[in-house]
Amino acid sequence: MKKASLAGLRGVDVREGVQRRSFSGDGATLAWTTLSPGHAPRPHTHPHEQIVYIVSGRAAFTVGSETTELGPGDMLVVPPDVEHYAETVGEEPCVDLSVFSPRRDDYAAQE
Repeated sequence: MKKASLAGLRGVDVREGVQRRSFSGDGATLAWTTLSPGHAPRPHTHPHEQIVYIVSGRAAFTVGSETTELGPGDMLVVPPDVEHYAETVGEEPCVDLSVFSPRRDDYAAQE
C-alpha cells in the first residue's frame, strides 16, 4: 500500500513562481500546483487528460482557443494533446489540484 499526507509530499520548484507536489498510483497522478502572482505562463501540451480543481485563489485558464476564469471550487477538463496554460488572477497565489490520467511518470519520478 502506498500512503502519504499532503504535508509530507516533496515540493518541486518547477520554475520561478510555480511549485508542485505530486502523488502517483499505477494509473493516475494527483498534482497540487501553486501559481504565484506574476509567474510567467508556459503554454504546453501532454498526452494525459487533466482534470483541474481550484483549491484557492483565481486563475485564467486557456485551453486551446478558449479562456475562462476559475476560482475556488471550479473545475475544468484539459483534453490530451491540447495546448493550455494558466495565469494567476489577483494578488493571491492560486492552488490547483489536478488529476492526470494516465499516470505522469515524470512527476512520479520527482516524488
